[in-house]
Amino acid sequence: MPDRLPRGGGKTIAYHTKNGKSPAVLFLGGFKSDMTGTKATALDRFCRETGRAFTRFDYGGHGASSGRFADGTIGGWLDDALAILDQVARGPVVLVGSSMGGWIASLVAIAQPERVAGLVTLAAAPDFTHRLIEGRMTPAQREALARDGFIVDPSDYDPAGYEIRKTLLDEGRNHLILGGPVAITCPVRMIHGTEDTDVPWSLSAELLARIESADATLTLVKGADHRLSAPADIARMEAAVAELAR
Repeated sequence: MPDRLPRGGGKTIAYHTKNGKSPAVLFLGGFKSDMTGTKATALDRFCRETGRAFTRFDYGGHGASSGRFADGTIGGWLDDALAILDQVARGPVVLVGSSMGGWIASLVAIAQPERVAGLVTLAAAPDFTHRLIEGRMTPAQREALARDGFIVDPSDYDPAGYEIRKTLLDEGRNHLILGGPVAITCPVRMIHGTEDTDVPWSLSAELLARIESADATLTLVKGADHRLSAPADIARMEAAVAELAR
């Protein structure tokens, strides 16, 4: 069973953590994913085998944490990540962010640079609420959003689709990072698949171009999709974490 971090108002964040070598690794999952996914559990196993401290968690409204997914915002999920960093993880950390987690991890690295020893992103989706949801909406969806305050966005990962609220899109604009220089100065390793139809690799390339760190690379994996969960992809993630953790 996961541990729980109280967040006020009866809300809790579910998490798993273990002590070990520093820097610790902190995994940040994607949009409507949770800490039981392939990458999170593989990284947990890798850190156990190498004796490194590791933490994974569920944002509010995700997985075992309290709250409703539809009520979530980028700022709220960022606050969850910062609470885990401040109250659960110890010492410097290597952040590993998958999809939306790549955006959240980037925001954490900007907010708490003194705590972040390195950043690994997997199919990073910075600014996705604006670039990928709003940017791809049909006229009918825009009309429904204005009328109802939400739309149901089809998804390959959930037959019911995702309920996307206007509040998510409006609040997300407060956290956009691709409009100018991105104040990330730690070493960065980015991995993205060339056949990612959910988040184009051009977003990772744009983030790479805008971050201030001089020690940053982007690895494009030919033929890989958004999941980056094949054995070779997991090995790539582990190698990036091991490099930055040194």
